[in-house]
Amino acid sequence: MSITAAHTTPPPVTTAAIELLLITGMSGSGKSVALTALEDLGYYCVDNLPPELLPAFIALERSHGARQVAIAIDVRSAASLPGLPRQLAALRQGPEQGVQLRTVFLDATTDTLVRRFSETRRRHPLSLRSTAADQHHALTDAIEQERELLGELRENALVLDTSLLLPTQLRTEVKELIGSTPAGLTLVFESFAFKRGVPIDADFVFDVRMLPNPHYVHALKPLTGRDPSVADFLAGHDAVQRMEQQIGDFLRQWLPQMQRDHRSYVTVAIGCTGGQHRSVYLVERLGAAFAADWATRLRHREAAHWPASARA
Repeated sequence: MSITAAHTTPPPVTTAAIELLLITGMSGSGKSVALTALEDLGYYCVDNLPPELLPAFIALERSHGARQVAIAIDVRSAASLPGLPRQLAALRQGPEQGVQLRTVFLDATTDTLVRRFSETRRRHPLSLRSTAADQHHALTDAIEQERELLGELRENALVLDTSLLLPTQLRTEVKELIGSTPAGLTLVFESFAFKRGVPIDADFVFDVRMLPNPHYVHALKPLTGRDPSVADFLAGHDAVQRMEQQIGDFLRQWLPQMQRDHRSYVTVAIGCTGGQHRSVYLVERLGAAFAADWATRLRHREAAHWPASARA
């Protein structure tokens, strides 16, 4: 049987830019939740697009006049993944193609992913490749193999750690991300509590537990680093001012180089014991200081654990 190509009039070419959001990351990290949130925002969403079809898909959507498109590509297309980073680099460095590209990588700790797969009784896409004798080891082997396969994609993406996020919180994170303006480099400041672990999405981690702690001041304990009285307390200590200055100096020295290296996102995580006072204060201060020169986002990972009065 032969197939003869029909002679049709080529679709009209449009020069309008497409906002292309690539959702990738670990299996079980919440990609389906993220795509649902994007659909609610009016994005045309495609799940599990084979990477080799990406150029043709972009051309088709441009001919249809599509403006906001979200694509999920992950380890289900393992055989085609090696060439995807080069495709994305070409899109970022070739504005003449009319594509504004942002990449979001959803991640979670291995323990979290194992628990989620166990609860849902779903099979990991790579579990059949494992040589482990029992199911638990087969799953952990598959997750570690997936991390290796997706490592290069993670390098140039905004990484969201979903380990401690409920689906509703992840939808909120995605919607806030879409509300921000794409830029050459986006700087994310994130506060966290060491007692709940270091964020796996961090490029730089600063430990500020040695600074004076408002937790031990009765009137300040139920507040956060965003409250003026806590801010006044911390600003009155030379050690806090030095820490803020030194973190700022470090970032100002190296961010331009990271931008020249075509980094899209840099996440700076600042941690204290409870993620409520010192780290929150410094994230707010540094975010305000860098907002004039860089696209910035602030994230307080432990906000759901703050006292109810502090979350208002």
